[in-house]
Amino acid sequence: MLPHMTTFAIAALVLIMLPGPDQALITGNSLRGGRWGGLLTVVGGVLGVSVHAGAAALGLSALLVASATAFTALKIAGAVYLLWLAVQMLRSATRSRRCPEADEVIAEPRRWPVYLRQGFLSNALNPKVALFFVTFLPQFLTADSGSPRAEALLLSGVFVVLYVAWFGLYVAAVDRLGRWLRRPRVKARIEQVTGLVLATVAVRLATASH
Repeated sequence: MLPHMTTFAIAALVLIMLPGPDQALITGNSLRGGRWGGLLTVVGGVLGVSVHAGAAALGLSALLVASATAFTALKIAGAVYLLWLAVQMLRSATRSRRCPEADEVIAEPRRWPVYLRQGFLSNALNPKVALFFVTFLPQFLTADSGSPRAEALLLSGVFVVLYVAWFGLYVAAVDRLGRWLRRPRVKARIEQVTGLVLATVAVRLATASH
């Protein structure tokens, strides 16, 4: 089982590191809410991933993928939510450009539940995450496994650990460069790119075939 685990860990880490909506959202929230804003978004993202990981292990995600209606409903909900996040980022970028004398962003405690919720919903409403656990993870299950469900949960746990480790380091890097990244002009540009990335992902998600 160890070779399978190692291969899965390497493949999963590569997929996690690829630029996507998670990285865009975590970047934006790290700039807006500091280290805690970024970390809470990561925690929310993990919870969203865990929903699909647990569902895949129980066989529920396979039912979702098999149902065109359920898949389309989740796809549209996810696309609308990502598009809403994109609009928020673009509006924030506009405010930053209009206020070049703004002070450095400081984490606001009242916004912390928002970061957690955004991270959770961005993954929980993303059918692509469900597809990952239904199509990618089973390739690494051993045929002679006594408990395929337990092995699937173990591999899902490995994915979650790698997700936390990578994005934890990523948030730390953004926070370390925070003073420069939060300069109004730089922050506005990053938020603009983040918004455009989220909008692009939303469109692709909405137009993706089952």
